Amino acid sequence: MAEALGMIETRSFPAMIEAADAMVKAAKVELVSYQNTGGGYVTAIIRGDVAAVRAACEAGQTSAARVGEVVAVHIIARPHGNVDEVMPLGRSGATTAKKK
Repeated sequence: MAEALGMIETRSFPAMIEAADAMVKAAKVELVSYQNTGGGYVTAIIRGDVAAVRAACEAGQTSAARVGEVVAVHIIARPHGNVDEVMPLGRSGATTAKKK
């Protein structure tokens, strides 16, 4: 089963924490990392099946908006294998190699 990649970028760390909490509570997804992108912007990254990631991102967006500013929400339904090779985002290269 192909996994989706979901990302929510917020303008504050508390809003990102709120989004991450809502996402993992709303659907069966895995919070794989977060990234400080500078200037107070923070991105939470999740993985799971496409429907779960979509539902989780909607819940995360709603929750984060109550605490701070949501900058962007993006879902990649089935990221190409090269994405995991270059930017693992919660997956090791060995895991990716086994899936091929």
